[in-house]
Amino acid sequence: MQNRQMKHVVRGAFILSLASLVTKILSAVYRVPFQNLVGNTGFYVYQQIYPLYGLGMTFALSGLPVFISKLIAQQKTAAERRTVLQYSCWLLIIMALVIFLILQFGKNWLARAMGDPQLAVLIGTVAWLFLLMPWLAISRGFFQGNFTMVPTALSQVVEQLIRVTVILAAAAWSLQTGWSVYKMGAWAMSGAIFGGIAASGVLLYYWHRWQKENAKLLPFNRMAFGKLTRRFLIEGGSLCLFTSLIILLQLLDSFTIKSNLVTAGLTEAAAKNWKGIYDRGQPLVQLGLVVATSLAATLLPSLSQALQKQQRHQFYRQAATMVRFSFAFSLAAAGGLIALMPGVNRLLFGSTQGDRTLMLYMLSIVLIALISGYNSVFQSLGEYRLPIWALTLGFLIKLGLNGWAVRRWQIFGASMVTVLALTVILSLIWWYSRPYVRQALFRHWFSLKLLFCVGSMMLVVTGLFFSIQHHWQLGRLAGGGVVLFCVAGGAVLFISLARWVRLFTTREWLSLPLGKQILRFFNVSREEK
Repeated sequence: MQNRQMKHVVRGAFILSLASLVTKILSAVYRVPFQNLVGNTGFYVYQQIYPLYGLGMTFALSGLPVFISKLIAQQKTAAERRTVLQYSCWLLIIMALVIFLILQFGKNWLARAMGDPQLAVLIGTVAWLFLLMPWLAISRGFFQGNFTMVPTALSQVVEQLIRVTVILAAAAWSLQTGWSVYKMGAWAMSGAIFGGIAASGVLLYYWHRWQKENAKLLPFNRMAFGKLTRRFLIEGGSLCLFTSLIILLQLLDSFTIKSNLVTAGLTEAAAKNWKGIYDRGQPLVQLGLVVATSLAATLLPSLSQALQKQQRHQFYRQAATMVRFSFAFSLAAAGGLIALMPGVNRLLFGSTQGDRTLMLYMLSIVLIALISGYNSVFQSLGEYRLPIWALTLGFLIKLGLNGWAVRRWQIFGASMVTVLALTVILSLIWWYSRPYVRQALFRHWFSLKLLFCVGSMMLVVTGLFFSIQHHWQLGRLAGGGVVLFCVAGGAVLFISLARWVRLFTTREWLSLPLGKQILRFFNVSREEK
């Protein structure tokens, strides 16, 4: 009976992880055809407001559902679970209404603060999404807390498919009808609302099958409600902040980059164009993080299991491995993108503008992956204060320096301050983490081996790409084919070098997807330690 339940939990976790991977890829990839359809200025309009949508999705898709599911799973009786669900619902409704009213009544002020009053219509559109947030977060959290992952997984995929379809349809239709970029942006943002409604329908279908007596209201308990509110603010807030780390930094960019570019002497049109070029970095960072965080996340179940069984040594060993995976694959992804940036930029976005800025911005992949890895350890141990203080300091650095850096170095300055803020956050979290986990990146010459593997890969890939480009002078599509060939070759080279220098142990390779096949290909003995 226990084995059957464990198989059910593992199967559910796999389904949810797969759905999450699909939605992340969709969320990153659609921006490429969208930017090609609407251009840099249209992309700027959409990306200025995207962080507001991103925060709503963090609440409804990942941060709060995970926290609520944890709360529900911790309760011992059905009555306690209903109490948590009921009080959580009240809290989220209050929060959603407050955010909705702030965005609706403050949209003109927020748009002016961003330096573009015409953005008000987009802010008003995205505000409606927050009214759907309580139901989406509560229902997903409930199903995940009861280890029923299919409703959450299906709703995530449906939501993203509908949203992406509406966004691309709005972009294509605007070209046919001559809409302004702001009208196009408002319709593109409405994709979040249509996707949220579709996801709500999916969740409502599964919710309807839940026993009706479980929906009865329970008497209000002030002490229990107050305790839950504190947990929401501290634990739930910490989880949401780190889940939306890059989105929050982009929100600060929305308020500081365009207006300071104008202050620096650029015209309105030029400032919007360069902000759109800067925003090309977001989908590239997302794609890099999909690879790095997905591979590191394969260890999360074993991490939780070790903690539940109070196997501290096993927990720290798995945590150290997760941090090494985060560092290795994020650095490989960032290194590959930096080496091939001129080709990637031209293939995806049609020009090589902003190459230097985007190269620097790719370092965010490494920093965010490591921050997420170390923070997962803090979260697992129930420690929240230090990560929040580190995050706050990073945001203050970004807020304080961004305007000055943009006026002095334009969008390169914004990229530089983002990397600086993330470095400060990571440094604090790393310094105060457990010794065994903190030393994971330096044990057995790990960092030096990794730098050798990534550096060698970058040299080979860069040399191959530029030599082919120099000899044949290829166009955008043919050059794109060369980029994809170099990406595949770089991945094979990195894995080959990693095996050659013994970057990971055999046990670590086996914990990766396709790890067994990689070891078999290299004919490695299982006896190796």
